[in-house]
Amino acid sequence: MSSNNCLTSAEVVRQFIERVRSGREPRASAELMAPNILSHQIVSGKAKVIERTPANYQEHIEEFLAAYGQYDLTIEEFLSDGDKVYVRWRQTGRHLGEILGYAPTGLPLVWVGSAVYKVLDGKIVEYWIQQENKGLLEQLRNQLYANQ
Repeated sequence: MSSNNCLTSAEVVRQFIERVRSGREPRASAELMAPNILSHQIVSGKAKVIERTPANYQEHIEEFLAAYGQYDLTIEEFLSDGDKVYVRWRQTGRHLGEILGYAPTGLPLVWVGSAVYKVLDGKIVEYWIQQENKGLLEQLRNQLYANQ
């Protein structure tokens, strides 16, 4: 039985965002996520579903850290209703690794995302995420032109 069972869905997701998604403790994904999670992803209007595990989610966050450095993640909206929790965040980092085919510039980048997380028995079991990449692409293009 998980020690997270005594936490509300909102508390599980807040810990996940503040510890794992923020890049501060990627390994805590095993504590806060079920062994297999369905991830419904919409990236700039294109939808797909992938299966996540705590281990590959940790790798995903480590890729963010390589690309953005230790970034700041600010929660802008946080709503909870039963087993579902909605979070919108703003991520601010530096362009330290290749992102969407663009070589690193070291310049600041801001990226906005949101997700609805479903929590059962103290673990995230499914989520629906939307990522806005057009603004990120514009920032990357502007950095490319500024460096020429």
